Amino acid sequence: MKLLEIVHPAAKTLVDVSLAQDAEVGDGTTSVVILAGEFLKEAKPFIEDGVHPRNLIRAFRLASSLAVERVKALSVSLEGKSEQEKRELLKKCSMTTLNSKLVSGEKEFFSQMVVDAVCKLDPQTLDLKMIGIKKVTGGGLRDSFLVDGVAFKKTFSYAGFEQQPKSFKDPKILLLNIELELKAEKENAEVRLDDPAMYQSIVDAEWNIIYDKLDKCVASGASIVLSRLAIGDLATQYFADRNIFCAGRVEGADLDRVSKATGARVQTTVNNLDVGVLGTCAEFEERQVGAERYNLFSGCPQAKTATLVLRGGSEQFIDEADRSLHDAIMIVRRALKHAEVVPGGGAVEMALFIKAFAKALEVIPRQLCNNAGHDATDVLNMLRQKHAAPDGAGKNFGVDMNSGGVVDTFAAFVWEPSLVKINALQSATEAACLILSVDETVRNPKTKQKQLSYLTPNIGDDVAYTA
Repeated sequence: MKLLEIVHPAAKTLVDVSLAQDAEVGDGTTSVVILAGEFLKEAKPFIEDGVHPRNLIRAFRLASSLAVERVKALSVSLEGKSEQEKRELLKKCSMTTLNSKLVSGEKEFFSQMVVDAVCKLDPQTLDLKMIGIKKVTGGGLRDSFLVDGVAFKKTFSYAGFEQQPKSFKDPKILLLNIELELKAEKENAEVRLDDPAMYQSIVDAEWNIIYDKLDKCVASGASIVLSRLAIGDLATQYFADRNIFCAGRVEGADLDRVSKATGARVQTTVNNLDVGVLGTCAEFEERQVGAERYNLFSGCPQAKTATLVLRGGSEQFIDEADRSLHDAIMIVRRALKHAEVVPGGGAVEMALFIKAFAKALEVIPRQLCNNAGHDATDVLNMLRQKHAAPDGAGKNFGVDMNSGGVVDTFAAFVWEPSLVKINALQSATEAACLILSVDETVRNPKTKQKQLSYLTPNIGDDVAYTA
């Protein structure tokens, strides 16, 4: 959606509402666009019969609020479950999300990985930035793995790097935000000399400054030195001679995650370094992953972060896997924060009501049937029969994607966070109401296009809307 260049204002509204759904809950982006379009389709006959759009908007908003209340009533809370039970429930939610994605064949493998990654985060914030996703071309999907800590690609390194140790047990980690190379001093000042013999003393002073910095890094007791800025060839060789690993030009996001995972604090000076600013982890190693070298920090004592290393045969495939896992991660986060789920597979949409609104909601199970190659008419008839049961026994029935029939999706563990449904209903309703509230179309005076008919603009026409 982010790559589309949409000009048509009504279509742009639908794109924006899809992006808003992604930002808010992370999944249901297709559902919200389909629902908004179907709401407008159901509104069209009323418009043609002369019903004022304001009456339709009022009815839509009433239906939306009633539907949201009904979703809340149908939802089942996960509170009070044991840790193991909760993880299993989160895994089921993640698998439901991955069902429609490119990696659906490995949904169980990736769902477990996603749940493990999210559960390592700080339960108070569940900060998405603390989950790193690294992509390495080559291998199969099953070669993907989760690092209990931080992993990042080996940075640009100078001569002498080969002699540095590539693994440590319980290392002390120093994080810097300063350059450790000679040019930093060279370019910062202009020096005028009366006596050419003094030139050597200036050169010696520059070398003394850099050696003083390096000595202080070594004296701190650190066995790993990482910096956001460059670590030059002199420093690289200096650290290699003392069995210290170093990496310069580490990305800011990776450095922040190392800081939070290991407890190290980023320093802007090497003066007065003490043990309190150093971090630690159980193990550090530089490992070959496909054609790349990766630095892995695992067993971190304050592990509020995790890294997913994705493998795959092509760059495009891994990019799609990345987008799929992003949705699954967002769903698991939301399910943890708002611990209520509803049955999926179109079951909730069938259980909601108000005639035209409910008819529009049937587009979800219908689209699921079409995507799976089943007869939508037969399945919808079976669903209507189940949901019409007076005792409410069929309220959890949705589309069975495997057999082409219906199934109790709650019992089949096809679950979705209720927040996804609530946000999709509200966003789709607002998008439909926004387009309905446009009271006229205005032709762009620079073009000679004909006046557009109300609510049926042609894609590509250059129009401006006034509310």
